[in-house]
Amino acid sequence: MKNSLKLAVAASAISMATPALAEFELSAYTGWQNANDSTVTGTYPQTGAQIDATVGWDGKSFEAPPYYGLRGTWWRTDNFGWGVEFTHSKVYAEEDDARAIGFSGLEFTDGLNILTANAMYRWPSAALGATPYVGAGLGISVPHVDVNSTNGSDTFGYQIGGPAARLTAGMSYDLTERTALFTEYQYTISDNEVELDGGGSLSTVIETNAINFGVSLRF
Repeated sequence: MKNSLKLAVAASAISMATPALAEFELSAYTGWQNANDSTVTGTYPQTGAQIDATVGWDGKSFEAPPYYGLRGTWWRTDNFGWGVEFTHSKVYAEEDDARAIGFSGLEFTDGLNILTANAMYRWPSAALGATPYVGAGLGISVPHVDVNSTNGSDTFGYQIGGPAARLTAGMSYDLTERTALFTEYQYTISDNEVELDGGGSLSTVIETNAINFGVSLRF
């Protein structure tokens, strides 16, 4: 009897010391994304001429390849979670701005890809029937550089751009215990320093703004 009582007490203590299993949430989204104007600096391929100009960017979210994102969040408590997020955003330099600095095409369009580690906070609310949340993340940009120079030097491929960050604020609406719909605003900023074929370089800080719509699955 004493041994049984000791085992029961030990099992109870272990159970109390063991944290509840984390909830994992997988989210996928698309939406409308655009980018602010930015200053582009660097050197022109072959000639080494200096580049220093303001460029306007278009997002063209719904043209191929489309804008989308994936996020995985491990909710450690009812309110706090951490995770990772990948966003396939896009920017196309406006044609007149690209031509003014000697490019027939200037794009990051198979992704101005942003990869971050995130911290997330949410406020589950039965009264609202929805869950407001916010998030912030730090990581890197991995742009697909698609630059066509008027002198024939073309650059096409993925590169490590530089550090990146994101801010998110949204609202999630439960459909079932396992599924939810959400809408959110998301801001990203990334420092992109890339090399151009022919000995050139290009540097620009790009800020994007997006309204996302998506679905989440919980496990």
